[in-house]
Amino acid sequence: MILAREFGTNSGPIDAVGIDHEGQLYLVETKLYKNPDKRTVVAQVLDYGASLWRALTNFDDFLLQLNTHVQKKFGVSATEKIQDYFTLNDDQLQNVLEQMKINLDEGNFKFVVLMDSIEDRLKDLIVYMNQNSKFDIYGVELEYYQHENFEILIPKLYGAQVKKDVNTKKADNTFIGNDEFISAFSQIGLNKEINSIITTMNQMQANPSQTVNWEARRTPKNISFTLKLPQKTKQSLTISCSINGGKPSKTLDFWLYDKEIEQKTLESVKDILKTNVQPLQSTSQYGVVVKWSVKDFSQDSFITFCKDLSSRISS
Repeated sequence: MILAREFGTNSGPIDAVGIDHEGQLYLVETKLYKNPDKRTVVAQVLDYGASLWRALTNFDDFLLQLNTHVQKKFGVSATEKIQDYFTLNDDQLQNVLEQMKINLDEGNFKFVVLMDSIEDRLKDLIVYMNQNSKFDIYGVELEYYQHENFEILIPKLYGAQVKKDVNTKKADNTFIGNDEFISAFSQIGLNKEINSIITTMNQMQANPSQTVNWEARRTPKNISFTLKLPQKTKQSLTISCSINGGKPSKTLDFWLYDKEIEQKTLESVKDILKTNVQPLQSTSQYGVVVKWSVKDFSQDSFITFCKDLSSRISS
């Protein structure tokens, strides 16, 4: 799915940026036959990839820039478009976003060179680079025909047949059990707090009526508390305790997906949890608005916060 066209980098705009259902990132560059040496397009698209990797080290900034393009084109956020396009549930969406982050951090892009004609030397170069690097470079040749009122484009793909010997990093979807969570957080002195978080999750799952509209759940690397309002089709707020790259996070991250409840959410956090808040940027429809220290977690305060937020939004 193409998320952005003319995506800006320090080396110039990338013709198109896209993703697939696994969170692989695609950088697409188009060239016409009249270009004198089309082999230079390989260097150009790699230069765009290097510039993107070097400049956008923060995944939230990358999502924000994507969001600007998607909002302008489709009128929804990038995460909403990704979820709808690939028909993902909330857990699958988080896995796709995690894989996108890994690929951006690693500079692991799939490059697509789109041309009306690809010469043999360029085909050889694409096969050579695919075989001997972690890059995936695909050449797509579009043959054009016209018959009466019909225009016909026939794509031919080069480079996909190569079996790579170089390993690329994949998102680790191994499920981390509660005992592993406790062990990991205990190593950084948060044994009491992680036990309290897990107890809170178990109680909310056993008694959903305790916190109306909230759902406690597990994903492979997260303990999540998600607010889903009856009148909404998607999650409004997710509070996540996570282990990333084998390292436990020292904060619970509050991901706000519904800008309509931003003010009430931030006010509730200030009043009850006594922690700092960060409003969404004016151009963003979602993002992390609070990083609450795990060492400050209190089950009573957290349950009170959940109930209060539901009450305020419903009033």
